[in-house]
Amino acid sequence: MTTVQKRRARARGGELDECLRACAAHSGKVVGSVDRRRVELGEQLRRLLVVWGTTGATAPAPAPAGGATALLKRAVKGAATPAPGIPAELLDALLAVANKALECGYDDELNLALVISDTVLAQRRNSRAGWRLRARLLETLGEDGEALEAYERYLALTDDDGFGVRARVDGLRTAARTERELYALLGRQCPRAREFTGAPATEVWAEGLAAHAVGDWTAAEPRLVGALLTLAAESAPVQDRQELLSQYLDLRLTRETDLPALTEAVALYAEQRRNRMRGPVTDPTVGGVQWITLGEFRNQIAGKSICLIANSGRVGASSMGSRIDDYDLVVRFNSYRIDPKHTGGRTDIHVTIHKHGFNWDQRVTTRLVFGGVSGDWKYSLRNRLVPGAQTYLGDESLRWPVRNIGKVSTDVWSGIPTSGFNMLWLLDFLDVSPTLDLIGFDFYESGAYRVPEAMKLAITSVHEYTSEKEWVMQRAQSVTDMRISLR
Repeated sequence: MTTVQKRRARARGGELDECLRACAAHSGKVVGSVDRRRVELGEQLRRLLVVWGTTGATAPAPAPAGGATALLKRAVKGAATPAPGIPAELLDALLAVANKALECGYDDELNLALVISDTVLAQRRNSRAGWRLRARLLETLGEDGEALEAYERYLALTDDDGFGVRARVDGLRTAARTERELYALLGRQCPRAREFTGAPATEVWAEGLAAHAVGDWTAAEPRLVGALLTLAAESAPVQDRQELLSQYLDLRLTRETDLPALTEAVALYAEQRRNRMRGPVTDPTVGGVQWITLGEFRNQIAGKSICLIANSGRVGASSMGSRIDDYDLVVRFNSYRIDPKHTGGRTDIHVTIHKHGFNWDQRVTTRLVFGGVSGDWKYSLRNRLVPGAQTYLGDESLRWPVRNIGKVSTDVWSGIPTSGFNMLWLLDFLDVSPTLDLIGFDFYESGAYRVPEAMKLAITSVHEYTSEKEWVMQRAQSVTDMRISLR
């Protein structure tokens, strides 16, 4: 029985009312948690309960064990007669809960995400977000084969791969091939391992460790390799296979006398790990992109008029396209959408958070990718950059301006700075532009205006929009309905 099958045996999904009851019950479990991820999950659960109580999606549910919050009581009281299918607003709320549960990564939350995933796909078989959720969940649970199938279903349903799924699929497939090569190599290097394949892997592994502990590597190695080959044959979860592979190679490092053989095994292990983490890199130079530092970026923008275009509904109906294109430099963000009449047609600088893959294929002069964690930022650059789509790329000195350049700590600014605020802060800090205008910045009061595949993304609560707005207005030289001028 696979990891997913075992979890399904404990937590059934598919029926909408049962799924919503599970979410209601889980909302009581996270109350009072000090874990940031569970706090954020609790916020999404509360929003779901409000939506549930106002859409009439299902029949009333009993209060969860341990007592219900006032919010839950209102949501249950407000539930009306069942409606056919699953309303779009409720679907979005369920997906938001599942994604937060997946980020938590704990067993209870993964079970909840699995229930929601089963329910969403039972109600909406062609839900792109549902298949992407399923794939990410299966990958987290170590079921790479099923994860690949789910990723493929997602790709078959969309023409816009804004989340870098194709690169993820390539990485997982390449890693799986390399891992199979590694097992075949281990079997050739240790022929006696065949004597121990097929037996319970846990028991054989323990016997191997015991033999190693008393210094009998001749008896230990075939048992260890036999256990590894059994796990591979049984398609054990990836995490189990990887953990034992790492342990085996560590033990072998202390015993191996045949250095070329050890090197060959370690090289295959490292290659499959790299591909599983970041996918294959076909063009390491990314089309000959030129990395620029903070100082080089300053020289690039010095003396030029700059406008920053918000992804707001106000911009999408502005008719300001020709005036926007008159600026020396046009800066756009993340999942920006182009409609020349309203937004202008030119993009000189694309600023994006590393987590999203929207518009990375659009040709721009300079791309600045922001991210708070260096390792995650580098991972995204390896997987998302499109060769030839940018001439210049900001290096690590430009990775996280507010925190790394401004040294603004979480004690001073607790929220995660948005891409727009990071860029605006950077331009204000450099102070080399005679004109610095913000077009359509209403901090999402008019809703979002993005590429279609990004329109369902939630306006996240981790940013301090009110504080960012206050910072902007304190520095504004003039303000109109569409334009805020800082210079």
